[in-house]
This record gives sequence, structure tokens and C-alpha cells, in this order.
Amino acid sequence: MWFVIKTLLASSIIVFASWLSGKKPILAGFIVALPLVSMISIILSYLEYKDMAKVNQFAMSIVVAVPLSLSFFIPFILNRWLKLGFWPTYLMAISFLVAAYFLHSYLFKQAH
Repeated sequence: MWFVIKTLLASSIIVFASWLSGKKPILAGFIVALPLVSMISIILSYLEYKDMAKVNQFAMSIVVAVPLSLSFFIPFILNRWLKLGFWPTYLMAISFLVAAYFLHSYLFKQAH
């Protein structure tokens, strides 16, 4: 049951933000930039497992991952000059994100 509730909540936020992006892209961008997923995930994780040590580790992982995840947007910013199409830009953004994930994993392996 928890899985269904989590899925409906997360998908509702994504669907609303993508719908809003066509009408008010600046507001949609602000909503997506909010740590809504983190806030919801942290509370649901605590309610399901009641383990503060894991919640703390989860939150620390988020803190480290947020700046790294912003690398996804670099190709879109650079596209003003690169003039690539959507799909090459998107694939480059995904590759930046994959590299950021490996850096995130490396940083946490070094910490433990």
C-alpha cells in the first residue's frame, strides 16, 4: 500500500509540474527546484523504517548530490553557443549526470 501512495504522490507532482511548465514555466521551474521530493522521501522513509541513522545518512547523501545533480543542466546552458538539437543536448546532460553519480559514489566511499 505504501508503494502505491508513494507512486501516486510522486507522479502527481511530476505531472503537475510538466503541465504547469506550458503555462507558467518560471513558476514550474521554481516548484521543481524545491526540495519537494527530498522532503516527501525523508518523511516517508522515516514513517516506514523509523530509523534516524538511515534518515540522517539519506539526508547527507541528498546534500552532497544536489550540487552534483545540477551538472545535468550544463549542456542546456551551453546550448546557447553549441546550437545542438534537443536529443544530443539531453543525452549529453544524462552523461554529465552519470559522471556526477560516480563522483557522488566515490565521495561516499571515501567518507566510510
